[in-house]
Amino acid sequence: MDDSAFETLADGTLQALMDAIEEALGDYLEVDLQNGILTIEVDGGGEYVINKHGPNRQIWMSSPVSGASHFDHDDEMGWVSTRGGGRLAVILADELSAATGEEVDADDLGID
Repeated sequence: MDDSAFETLADGTLQALMDAIEEALGDYLEVDLQNGILTIEVDGGGEYVINKHGPNRQIWMSSPVSGASHFDHDDEMGWVSTRGGGRLAVILADELSAATGEEVDADDLGID
C-alpha cells in the first residue's frame, strides 16, 4: 500500500469510528476527531486515543484498559494488532461495551 492509499484508508477508518461510536454511544462518551486524532472519553473516567501513524502505515490506539496497540491493515481481516492478532473493531467494541454497559457490535463500527 502506498502512502496515499494508507492516508485515505486511515482517515476513512477514523471518521467511520467517530461516526459509529458517536451515534451508538454518544450519551455515554465524548467523541472527537481533530487533526487525525480520535479521542474517546468515557464518562466514568479514562480516555482512548486512536490515530494514524504514517511512517509505519499503522493505526495506533492508546486504551485505558488494554494499553498501547498498533494495528496493520490486512485486506481480509481489516486492522489487526501487531500483538496477538486481535482486530481493532473487536477490541474497541468489547472495551466500550464494558465501559458503558451498552452492547456494541464490532460490525457496527463501520471499519474493516
